[in-house]
Amino acid sequence: MDILNQIVGGLNKEQVRFFKMYLSRIETEDDRKDVLLFDYIRKSGEKYNDDKIFNRLYDNSDKNSFYRLKNRLMREVNKSLTLQHFDDEPVVYIFRLLALVKFYLNKNALKPAHYFLRKAEQKAKSIENLELLDIIYGEFIKMAREQVSINPEEYILKRKQNLINLNRLRTMDDILAAVIYRLKMTQNLGSTDSGIIHLLQKTIDDFDDKSLSSSPLFRFKIYQGISQVLLQSHQYVLLEDYLLKTYTSFTEEKLFNKNNHESKLQMLIYLVNSLYKNGKQKKSLEYAEELHRAMKEYSSMLYDKYLFYYYNTLVINYSKTNKRKELEVLSEMEKNQKINSNPFHRQFILLNMSLAWFDLKEFNKAARYLTKLQLLPGFKDTDAALRLRIAVAELMIRYEMNDSDNFGYKYKLFKKDFNKELSDPANETEKAMAEVLYLMTDRSKSKSKSLLNKVKAIADADNEEEDMQGLIHYPSWLKEKFPGW
Repeated sequence: MDILNQIVGGLNKEQVRFFKMYLSRIETEDDRKDVLLFDYIRKSGEKYNDDKIFNRLYDNSDKNSFYRLKNRLMREVNKSLTLQHFDDEPVVYIFRLLALVKFYLNKNALKPAHYFLRKAEQKAKSIENLELLDIIYGEFIKMAREQVSINPEEYILKRKQNLINLNRLRTMDDILAAVIYRLKMTQNLGSTDSGIIHLLQKTIDDFDDKSLSSSPLFRFKIYQGISQVLLQSHQYVLLEDYLLKTYTSFTEEKLFNKNNHESKLQMLIYLVNSLYKNGKQKKSLEYAEELHRAMKEYSSMLYDKYLFYYYNTLVINYSKTNKRKELEVLSEMEKNQKINSNPFHRQFILLNMSLAWFDLKEFNKAARYLTKLQLLPGFKDTDAALRLRIAVAELMIRYEMNDSDNFGYKYKLFKKDFNKELSDPANETEKAMAEVLYLMTDRSKSKSKSLLNKVKAIADADNEEEDMQGLIHYPSWLKEKFPGW
């Protein structure tokens, strides 16, 4: 796909609206070709046809004008995005300030250039971006040649000290890269994090910078790198042990502060999830409340951002221990406008409500919430693998409701809508489960050898990870239907 199509196709509704307003600053009587091209790219998606839109926009066969139009559209879209989001991300904001510095220097307007350069320095310091500070101090030193009010010696010293810190930071990144590589290559770290600590210390010794092991910045970098590796390799027992010790030591040493508060919340979320994965729901809920308390720190500055994650930790734990409590949490989420207005969060609420009611054998309510989920505007854009599992869950609900007419219709629709996905070996379990359900609805085949063989095949796969066994755990459900198999 053309880069312009990827950029335009990736815009959200707010960005599209802002872009249309951005273009409207220039009024024209005729239909604008750039707007027509933009709208066509948005609507056509993967069916985009270069020749089709070219013929609609131009009468002649010379495509040079069309190529210029595409280049201009891409330039304008990117200008709009920059204007809309320049202060969303601190680094982008600093680059914008530096662009203003260059602009005023080219006009020989030294005072405005100096003003924006000082603002860039303050912002770079606040986020501890040493690479940008190096550039900024260089600009100050060059500006001192033209403006006598700037003492170059002050910024020469600043740049030297910054370079020392920058080299130290680069050493941290080098060690972190080496630790992560060695961690990935090591097959046997044991059942506790002592193997990681030994590996970490050995790597620091190898790089001959022992002082780094006491640096808070370095320790946070190491935590982030190691936790990501353990998450990706699904080593939840090791991750739990490592996070418990790391969180305790960081707390006791008072390393957490306002600047790294998000890292604290992230660490607690990782810890809650690893405890859940290891079947320690009670302890997981205790740390979920620790997360909730931490969210209120520093005047609740990150409370709204992490509220969904907190509720998610409650839902996953109560789904194992207390279905009624799970439904209470989901209802509370549904009443929260900020959470419920997010399409992804809305899907999460409706899906988990349906599954909770299914487990409570309230099948009509389960079906009702699943129907609400499937009627959401963005449901068709949901990942196909998830929609496939939802479709299997719906077949199970229809079976439990003895809704044979709807089951037959839904099964035919299932085969049609997921024809491509059902040919993928990764979805073999969903395919087999749907076929089992179909055979179970046919009384003449409900005890056939073919059915029992398929049931046995799904049961034999029960040693896989739980999330590989459907939204409703297939083997557990089948054991109820085929006792003593």
